Amino acid sequence: MPLGKEPPEIIKQRLFYQGRKFNFEVTRLRLPNKAEGDWECIRHPGGALAVPVTPEGKLILLRQYRFAAQGRLLEFPAGTIELNEDPFSTIQREIEEETGYHANKWQKLGEFFLAPGYSDEIIYAFLAQDLHPLEKPPEQDEDEDMETVFLTPEELEKAILSGEPVDAKSVTSFFMARPFLK
Repeated sequence: MPLGKEPPEIIKQRLFYQGRKFNFEVTRLRLPNKAEGDWECIRHPGGALAVPVTPEGKLILLRQYRFAAQGRLLEFPAGTIELNEDPFSTIQREIEEETGYHANKWQKLGEFFLAPGYSDEIIYAFLAQDLHPLEKPPEQDEDEDMETVFLTPEELEKAILSGEPVDAKSVTSFFMARPFLK
């Protein structure tokens, strides 16, 4: 079923802010059940994520500093979809930039809303296999503070269940990929 196919009636847009990665709006809406009110929403172009698996069956993750969380989170490589870019092109670019690996085999796992209570962001998840290290990895973005981490699926599951900080898109994508992991 397509995601998000029952739009509310827009009565009045009150506030709008255009940011670097996403926009923020406050809009008076009439919902399908006829309720009216002001709702805040982050409008995001979406993101693409890879669950990269080495030939040895290890998962490649990043321990990345996130200012909003005020700490480091364990995450799969991911990135924001650029204007006129499809999710698959986004993740092919991001996996090389963030991990220094190229994947020869790709499989779409699915897509999901990240936080539909306040954002329209959709994550497009892919399984990346047949990985090979790049001879010369691209430069990372200046604002990225991350280290590469290799874990078995069992080690990642243990980290998630023990409460280690792992972001929601990575937890969701890991469980989507689990049937395909050895």
